[in-house]
Amino acid sequence: MANTATVSPAPQHIRALQHANEVRLARAELKRKIARGEISVGEVLVMCPWHAASMSISELLMSQKWWGRARCRRLLVSVGIPETKLVNTLTTRQRKALSALLGLSGRA
Repeated sequence: MANTATVSPAPQHIRALQHANEVRLARAELKRKIARGEISVGEVLVMCPWHAASMSISELLMSQKWWGRARCRRLLVSVGIPETKLVNTLTTRQRKALSALLGLSGRA
């Protein structure tokens, strides 16, 4: 028999921590791009990348320049979407309504 070493995969909690770190870094980069104006919130809503899927809609909106909690809350109340709603759980109607209010109705 040959002596072969088997490498066991990392424990589940280590893999979970690594995944959480990847998501955190990807979200931070997405927020920086939104703040710089390289990508708009409407485009993120339409594309729904993997790292933004589990973000709350208010967190995504507040990553824009000049957007705080009050402005975000006003917009979401006008559409009837709770602040804690996750991006990937938005319906098509809600995505279109938000995109229209954000000035992206033509792209959505």
